[in-house]
Amino acid sequence: MLRHLARKLRASGPVTVAEYMREALTNPGQGYYTRRGGVGESGDFITSPEISQVFGELIGIWYISEWMAMGKPSTLQLVELGPGRGTLTEDILRVFKQLASVLSKCDVSVHLVEVSPKLSEIQAVTLTGGKVQPNPEDKSAYMEGISKNGIPIFWYSNIQDVPPGYSFYLAHEFFDALPIHKFQRTEKGWREVLVDIDPEVPDQLRFVLSPSRTPATQNFIQPEETRDHVEVCPEAGVIVQRLASRIEKDGGAALVADYGHDGTKTDTFRGFRNHKLHDVLSAPGTADLTADVDFSYLRKMAQGRTATLGPIKQREFLKNMGIDLRLQVLLQNSGDTATRQQLLHSYDMLMNPEKMGDCFNFFALLPHHRLVHPDKKDKSKSPSPPVAGFNELLLK
Repeated sequence: MLRHLARKLRASGPVTVAEYMREALTNPGQGYYTRRGGVGESGDFITSPEISQVFGELIGIWYISEWMAMGKPSTLQLVELGPGRGTLTEDILRVFKQLASVLSKCDVSVHLVEVSPKLSEIQAVTLTGGKVQPNPEDKSAYMEGISKNGIPIFWYSNIQDVPPGYSFYLAHEFFDALPIHKFQRTEKGWREVLVDIDPEVPDQLRFVLSPSRTPATQNFIQPEETRDHVEVCPEAGVIVQRLASRIEKDGGAALVADYGHDGTKTDTFRGFRNHKLHDVLSAPGTADLTADVDFSYLRKMAQGRTATLGPIKQREFLKNMGIDLRLQVLLQNSGDTATRQQLLHSYDMLMNPEKMGDCFNFFALLPHHRLVHPDKKDKSKSPSPPVAGFNELLLK
């Protein structure tokens, strides 16, 4: 990968950080996700669903509580972007199965948006036991199968291929891996940070500043920007626009869970390899590259088509969803000390402010009518129930 990039840089000069990330992560031959996709204990990073089933179960409950608040539509598409190993969808489907009586009149299907062939194979094993069939090229889904409890599952390489309809979207640690542009304020105005070959050291990369403004500096820097260093992820903006227009048209909701900030942080671009921080420019293609999600940018990109809630810290969201009660039940039902310790350890990982509790946030897109409180005079309409997670879950 380094040889490939070095050739490219010598031939045509420095590239944007976005282009560097795209090559390092998704290059068909040597990209990190296409080749490895290191999720889990043995990979390069661990995600919340890999730590504890409770995480996914509470998200499943969030979807059911929203489905009920929106009047129990007769069909429901669960659409996950970048589903990892399929653990989160598996946990959500477990909840759907436990609450089958509630969903009995609803036609549920699962739609996974996944670019990595390797990860889609793992997801197929997790969710269907490997019982899947590839589809001909003219079909929008490249693969389909049936979950262990009979729910149809489809795989797509792009969100635009997912059929329209009432849908719940889920993006857990998805936006943080999308390519970002980096900008630096200088005395001469904004300049873009680029990646180039280091003339002093053979086969080493370095950051340089663009000599003048680039198209990206003109398009992505807001005039009111006060920070001196800014990261922008245009691809995230495009995806949020698509989600918002789908929700506006067909109904549903989107839940985004990721580490990020509300327009306050500056330089968050980093690499992970074997669970340790790794220099982003060394050995490209062998480490996960990531940057914090700027939720203020996502909110802006929804362009008012939907209402937005959050970001709210993961520990507050999970607490509102009843994680403490769920933990007590699991502890009472677990027979051995090892399981109990594992449960307490996972709970600590998810909730401890020093671990994932504070750095992960939840953010939601919902139809405007979901948050409308009818005026006091009009007694015929009952007020919408509060949105769970962002408020306390009311268990009826």
